[in-house]
Amino acid sequence: MAGQVFHCSVQLTREEGRKIIDGAMAQAREAKLPPLTIIVLDGGGHVIAAEREDGCAPLRFPVAQGKAYASLGIGVASGVSGARNAERTAFVASVAAASQGHFVAVAGGVPILDQQNCVIGAVGVSGASSEEDQQAAIAGIERAGLRWGLEPD
Repeated sequence: MAGQVFHCSVQLTREEGRKIIDGAMAQAREAKLPPLTIIVLDGGGHVIAAEREDGCAPLRFPVAQGKAYASLGIGVASGVSGARNAERTAFVASVAAASQGHFVAVAGGVPILDQQNCVIGAVGVSGASSEEDQQAAIAGIERAGLRWGLEPD
């Protein structure tokens, strides 16, 4: 029967994704940041929630997605990847090409962690400075009651 299928395992729900976005937006408005775009990816790199605020430029969506994907794909915050590889421009360009442009190695992408510190998703933010983007991503994760990390201790 067509309606009987196995369901996929879900570690990060759409509802949690919406809470992350709402929390990040609240922090951004409190800090009077420019309009933001926020993307939440699940552990497979698929968008589960996204929002572009009024007035945010259209290129911010792929930048936010690239920050989230960089964080998810490497397992550290996107800014950490950028800092670790600042002298390795060929590596960064190769990873960006291998990911079909979905690798933006500047701050603003933050991994979402489970209780065992395994990555279950990532948030990417674009629209303000890279550091402000990262702070909005962290605030969103925290306000959703989830865990985050920039890099392992």
